[in-house]
Amino acid sequence: MKVAVLMGSPNDAEKMAGAGETLEKFGIEADVRVMSAHRTPAKVAEFIGGAREAGYVAIICGAGMAAHLAGAAAAHTTLPVVGVPLSGGGLDGVDALYATVQMPKGIPVATVAINGSMNAALLVIQMLAISHEGLQAQLAEHRAEMANR
Repeated sequence: MKVAVLMGSPNDAEKMAGAGETLEKFGIEADVRVMSAHRTPAKVAEFIGGAREAGYVAIICGAGMAAHLAGAAAAHTTLPVVGVPLSGGGLDGVDALYATVQMPKGIPVATVAINGSMNAALLVIQMLAISHEGLQAQLAEHRAEMANR
């Protein structure tokens, strides 16, 4: 299993690190890439359009300000897309939150909290665990560890 973890800018790497780290903790390959819905739209469309055939099971997209990356990705695939609004700019991520969560009917993007890349990964893992007993057990263990901290 592999999940694409996309971010709009190399500057977003620190905020998106939790997604890759969490996926890998659960044994899921995280393919981390930088691509912008605005600066490289053709690259986004090409990659996302072939993601299912390339073996991806979900897409996590982190972007700030206008935050169109998750929506652009969702427009080109039927794979689950989880958007991570990132802080920065004049509204410190609230603009990105609104842009990510306000998708038109028929093109859903699951949205987590501002800078919530770890939760984005956990949401993808929970979706995959619906039909994967090993991930179900790992999630239960993860929750137990959190309760004991």
